[in-house]
Amino acid sequence: MSGKEKQKVGDFVIPIEKAKSPKAILVEQLVRTARRERLSYDEFQYVCEQARRKLGLRRARKERDLPQLLTEDEFRQFFQTIEKGGNLQHQIMLKILFLTAVRVSELVNIHVTDIDFQQCKIFINEGKGRKDRYILFPVSFRLILQSHLKANPKNKYLFETTRYTGFTTRRVQQIVKEYREKAGITAKVHPHLFRHQMITFLTKEGLTDA
Repeated sequence: MSGKEKQKVGDFVIPIEKAKSPKAILVEQLVRTARRERLSYDEFQYVCEQARRKLGLRRARKERDLPQLLTEDEFRQFFQTIEKGGNLQHQIMLKILFLTAVRVSELVNIHVTDIDFQQCKIFINEGKGRKDRYILFPVSFRLILQSHLKANPKNKYLFETTRYTGFTTRRVQQIVKEYREKAGITAKVHPHLFRHQMITFLTKEGLTDA
């Protein structure tokens, strides 16, 4: 029998309903009701909505649209504008964002002691999900970071303001916005975009399955 199985009780073999969850039973009831009453799509949708609320079910998350990435020309123009600005710390900071795909909240919390120049990696303490991990930077970038810290020997954080405090995520966002405007780029540019930009670049190069 469909949807049933047999169980032996003494000398008798009787069919029994398979164990079903309340949700599964309700779904079957909804389908039967829709067929029997010949509900329209809107009517059936209304019934399902009421059932969802009754069971305390959450709606399925809609897939978020991927951010609009910069074109190669826009990306080049953005960093050329930063270089023309003459602020070396800003250049290094924003290149680190792109080269390592680090999150801005992690970037502003990097301590000088987190950097391993020999292995070209940076320790990220309690990143997303409170998980520790390492991010890698190119060997060609090692001397740049070393020169940056040599010029700022009192730094506690990799990047500090003129008040010798770490940057806030908000301030980094403002810096990115300022350079976007100077570069004349109309597309939205924000720190997290660099993460997507780098992952997309690696994917195109066949270096990641992301």
